[in-house]
Amino acid sequence: MPKPRYKTTNWKQYNKALINRGSLTFWIDEEAIRQWKQSKQDKRGRPRQFSDLAITTALMVKRVFSMPLRALQGLIDSVFSLANVPIVCPHYS
Repeated sequence: MPKPRYKTTNWKQYNKALINRGSLTFWIDEEAIRQWKQSKQDKRGRPRQFSDLAITTALMVKRVFSMPLRALQGLIDSVFSLANVPIVCPHYS
């Protein structure tokens, strides 16, 4: 049985819906920012330590978007920079 076809009558609304289909919105909670916990690392030595919240959030985004870890790090860092949030994503390794 073929898929039914419908006649589009409101093209303005239809075009807007197609544009919004590609929209991506992230909400960053203030409490999550406080719990992200990262220690500064300005020199060689022990790497930064991140909270469990930071790691599970990153892995959840990885699972949702089926991304490799390096691409995930770039995505999360770019979201934080666009939102003017002074935190970084956990390193992919």
